[in-house]
Amino acid sequence: MATMTELEEIRRLIREFCDARDWMQFHNPKNLACSISIEANELLEHFQWKTPEESLVVTSEKKAQIAHEIADVAVYLIELADNLGIDLAQAIRDKLAHNAVKYPVSRSKGSAAKYTEL
Repeated sequence: MATMTELEEIRRLIREFCDARDWMQFHNPKNLACSISIEANELLEHFQWKTPEESLVVTSEKKAQIAHEIADVAVYLIELADNLGIDLAQAIRDKLAHNAVKYPVSRSKGSAAKYTEL
């Protein structure tokens, strides 16, 4: 018998949470994509007007707030993938393989340049 991965378990918990509240009627791909963007912007708010150095200094209270925003983004992302029948773990593997071709170590190491500029 196959064991459930942690990502699959989280996906199951999200489904149960939404189903218990009858929220699937609202959680269509468009609304979930909008929610991802909104939550990502709420995450960004924690770093607005900070220097890169200041952004590294996070109090435990601020860290908890940031963790909640990161979780909000992740929950909506996992739910969107689930609703569209996308295997998120495989999509990530595929994207990393794709990016490895676009950004070969020999040309991209230590560079923030886009692949079209390498």
